[in-house]
Amino acid sequence: MTIRIPHTSYLLIATFLPLWVAAQPGQFISSARNMSSASASSTSREETAKAADPNGSVVETTKTARTMPLFGERAKSGEQIEFEIKFLMDCDQNFSNRGEASQFFAARGWDYLGESQLDTAAYRFNLAWLLNDKNVDAYWGLGVVCYQQNKLDQAIRMLGKGLALADTNAVLMTDLATVELMQFQVKKDIQHLNEAENHLTKAIALLPDNATSHMKMALLQYTKADYGRAWEHIHQARRLDISAIDLSLLSELSAKQPDPKGFFK
Repeated sequence: MTIRIPHTSYLLIATFLPLWVAAQPGQFISSARNMSSASASSTSREETAKAADPNGSVVETTKTARTMPLFGERAKSGEQIEFEIKFLMDCDQNFSNRGEASQFFAARGWDYLGESQLDTAAYRFNLAWLLNDKNVDAYWGLGVVCYQQNKLDQAIRMLGKGLALADTNAVLMTDLATVELMQFQVKKDIQHLNEAENHLTKAIALLPDNATSHMKMALLQYTKADYGRAWEHIHQARRLDISAIDLSLLSELSAKQPDPKGFFK
């Protein structure tokens, strides 16, 4: 699994619903967000990162709190408060401002996520949030970590927090809808399906040329047994980017209803 989100970090969420387990394995939502200021790190910045987390891994004694989303949103111990004060002071010395520092740690989080080091990635995103609680990437990254850990409720909550800060971000909206679709398959709660449809409808209105959003909507309409609308969105995706087509979904949909346009046979 390759996850590398340099700078306009538009995330990656794979679909593990039963129907699509056999789909192309690399289907993630991803895009490059420009984070050049964060990724162009100096030696002192790297040392700040290492000081925050020795040896590039989470310190065992505080591992649980450090890797929980937003540090577990619990009361802080004296040790944690002391660490945070020192960490923030170090960042103030090595970055022009805390917003820049937050972007730096978020970028490191995406790097570790791409290497499947979920705990270390979660810690980096937590540090990004500590520096700037308005950093969408911090919530987005934590949502992906939770998703990959199969903690769907937490993933939805983190992605929702990010979306609350960037409510016109169509790619994040599509990621959230993807998790909501999976949660519907697990819990069979129609609310999750309705929320996924609402998010995808808005995402497509905001960014109609996003083939991935159309494929997710096709998936959702297939789930609802509205095969005609599923075909409509598959053809929209085909026109935009034929490589986005989910061959497993295409096969399942064709078994239910042949392509009305006769393109796929």
